[in-house]
Amino acid sequence: AAIVMNEFDLDPFNGAIFIFRSKRSDRLKLIVWDGTGLVMTYKRIEGAGFVWPRMTNGVISINRSQFEALFEVLDWQRVVPRHSRKPIAV
Repeated sequence: AAIVMNEFDLDPFNGAIFIFRSKRSDRLKLIVWDGTGLVMTYKRIEGAGFVWPRMTNGVISINRSQFEALFEVLDWQRVVPRHSRKPIAV
């Protein structure tokens, strides 16, 4: 949480998921505030590693569908979120 606050000037207590990866791209650490405390998750995979998005200034932004694909070691770039229209009241 200190890295998120001090290095990136972001709020680790806003409900966003902050992902840190290893240099070899085979390990992830996730930090998220769940309303009662900070939760840290660690995931390690065998093989080539996670397909990682390009970073700008050390930070990336992906949507929920892309995050879920990344965490399941799928190609997150092929994930397109579904857009549904809201119902219109008559």
